[in-house]
Amino acid sequence: MLENALNGYGVSAKGKIAVKTLVSAGLIALAVLLPQLVHAALGQPGGVKWLPMYLPILLGGCLLGSRWALSVGLLSPLVSFLVTSIAGSPMPVLERLPFMMAELAVFALVSGLFTQKIAQNGWWAFVAVPAAQLAGRLSFLVLAVIFQGVVSFTPAMILQQLQAGLAGVLVQMIAAPVILLALRWLLLKDDQHE
Repeated sequence: MLENALNGYGVSAKGKIAVKTLVSAGLIALAVLLPQLVHAALGQPGGVKWLPMYLPILLGGCLLGSRWALSVGLLSPLVSFLVTSIAGSPMPVLERLPFMMAELAVFALVSGLFTQKIAQNGWWAFVAVPAAQLAGRLSFLVLAVIFQGVVSFTPAMILQQLQAGLAGVLVQMIAAPVILLALRWLLLKDDQHE
């Protein structure tokens, strides 16, 4: 979607890279900041319930496309881990880090597959977001099953967390597409009047 807007404004290739880099960095920063705010306000259970890191990844996928969003999905939990480790309370914990990186990479890849569709018709965001959520959450569960003898969390624990996060998933199923519709309108409104 962002690519279409940049093309519409006649932005050069270097300009596109600069804009996408800034948007990616902003989304990564948001993915680090939102969980901190939710945890400060609601504690650790708030993070499990509302899944605040997922929203910037979903937005990134739909805005940037799979390739750029993949870096946002992979780097967000890693940057969060590094920044919060300095403060002495890593989020996510090291054991979960590779799993979250894989899960959010899947979120980014799947939502990114819909970028062109969303640029053409913003209502596709209501398909992209749940598809990405389902694929991402399933990937985490599959990885938990594969590595259950290596890590301390079990598939049963992950299923409990999936249930605990249903409220966040439902809110994001509505909030992310609404945000994307608004961004689409802002980014592409000049194109629509031509």
